Amino acid sequence: MANRPQASIRLDDVDRRLLHLLAADARLSQRGLARELHMSPPAIGERLSRLERAGVIRGYRVDIDWAALGYVTGYLAVTAMEGADQSEIMRGLHLLPEVQDVAVITGSMDMLARVRVQDYAHLRSFLLERVWQMPGIQRTETFLSLAEMQSKEFSVELLGGDDEDESPADPSARA
Repeated sequence: MANRPQASIRLDDVDRRLLHLLAADARLSQRGLARELHMSPPAIGERLSRLERAGVIRGYRVDIDWAALGYVTGYLAVTAMEGADQSEIMRGLHLLPEVQDVAVITGSMDMLARVRVQDYAHLRSFLLERVWQMPGIQRTETFLSLAEMQSKEFSVELLGGDDEDESPADPSARA
């Protein structure tokens, strides 16, 4: 299963700033990152390689607006049968093209999957022909999203900004 607890990677200020810049715009070139960080492109390349090898940077992705393509977001809560191998159920769900991600959760259900379907007929066939045919699943509950907010720049916010000149104590920073 993914997301196993592991020792956290020690990052210095340059690593954090590098991650902040990439989280804000993953299309920045090594030359652009080097310019922003006042370093050489090879030094940036070495840092990126180290962060990728350590698993801190898992990839560079495009953010697709699935609603613009006619897809509906749904959430599938799954309860496994007593004694079922939950990692097998997770892997099976994850292999389905409609499933974006799967997480083991706390509470009355065992896992939650985010799914993308085109319409109710697609959802029905997804459930009847694929999910409900999987061994080890006792029960499912489906939730459809009626409205969504655009994803916030979570990584950028969590990694902190570079607003060193704009501290709250600086009255000129309050416009």
